[in-house]
Amino acid sequence: MGNAWLAEVGTDPLTRAREIGRAHSAFVSTHAMAGVDAVRPVVAQSWLRSADARVEPAGDAPVTLVDEDLSGYRSRHPLASVIGLLRQLVGTVAEEGEHLMAVSDADGRLMWVEGHPVARASAERMNFVEGALWDEEHAGTNAPGTALALDHEVQIFATEHFRPAVQAWTCSAAPIHDPATGRPLGVVDITGDDGVANPLSLALVRAAARAAESELARRPSGLWLPGAAPPRLSALGRPEGLLRLDGRNIRLHRRHTEIMIMLMLRPDGLTGEQLASALYDGPANPTTLRVELTRLRRVIGDRLASRPYRLVEPVGADFLDVASALRADDLGGALGGYHGPLLPDSEAPGVVEQRNWLDTRLRAAVLACREPDLVRGWADRHGFDDLRVWERLARITVYPSTHRTIAEQRCRQLRTEYGLPARRNVHATSPKLP
Repeated sequence: MGNAWLAEVGTDPLTRAREIGRAHSAFVSTHAMAGVDAVRPVVAQSWLRSADARVEPAGDAPVTLVDEDLSGYRSRHPLASVIGLLRQLVGTVAEEGEHLMAVSDADGRLMWVEGHPVARASAERMNFVEGALWDEEHAGTNAPGTALALDHEVQIFATEHFRPAVQAWTCSAAPIHDPATGRPLGVVDITGDDGVANPLSLALVRAAARAAESELARRPSGLWLPGAAPPRLSALGRPEGLLRLDGRNIRLHRRHTEIMIMLMLRPDGLTGEQLASALYDGPANPTTLRVELTRLRRVIGDRLASRPYRLVEPVGADFLDVASALRADDLGGALGGYHGPLLPDSEAPGVVEQRNWLDTRLRAAVLACREPDLVRGWADRHGFDDLRVWERLARITVYPSTHRTIAEQRCRQLRTEYGLPARRNVHATSPKLP
């Protein structure tokens, strides 16, 4: 019996890729496993997970961290201490073979993508870039994401990838575990052409992962607890924040959530006066703020520093992911991560400003969008009473179409509710609504 984790390409990789490609096309059309006997079970099961996660075959992996945010995040990640070793073991081979080395975190976020310049330029066209999420939920079947999903080294060949844009590539990836807890810290991956589809590339990343784990075992832990995922705050569509910290879910008081949001927006820190101005609509008692900060410090410990007030390690957040996706013009990624207004019941001026910024940018992007599925998603979930959004959907939806009929009917309903005259031509620009 062969190695189930290794691609079986035989002596004719092109013919093998076409055979798998036909099975992939049939699966994408029907989501049925019938007819995929030629596909490895590990790949077939990954296709099912990708379909269940509603991964769009024509989509791109979302970029959630860029520039200073990315640099700060990876500089504090435990794998930063072994990136030099991984470059020696995998990066050199990738460069010489005109391939790429990628290292991700435990969420599938690519932190380093290095290697041959031509390969990097080509990979950028499918968003295989630093800061992008390549877990299965966001990118479908691929070696880094599938290795994390199964916590096992794996090789993914050409048309085994779920998204057609990635099917020109072959990749091998292996998870790197925290030596103290056994939890995955991330993966090391080598990506290239069909030349990667061999046992040596899989053995290379497996050996590199074990070497990195041995090196980590000799080093003291940093700011994060060994093996723990970085802290993360959920605050979209919630009356109070939910902080994921050291493997625990902590429900934060609203004021503490507001403080966290302000400090996350200003990683360089805030003075007491600046923080009070962002939290209170009017003069604030400095003692009251210090009490709240003391209570928050009991929850997050020494991660909260003073003079100025700041967070001493990066904290991820759903609202930051949406903002990053908007800045990268990734409307699909932004809408996918948007679960409602930022802390909707908060009246803290700084939170209100950020909430309005997100909602305004999202709505503007939706009104400029030409993809009916994206506009429809926003209209159904967040813009049901927004006439301009429904008129936009009616304009860009192909006629005849059930979705076009629904959009036009909703436009007529809203114009009646707003006391506006009926309009036969939905292509005209609608007036501002009260």
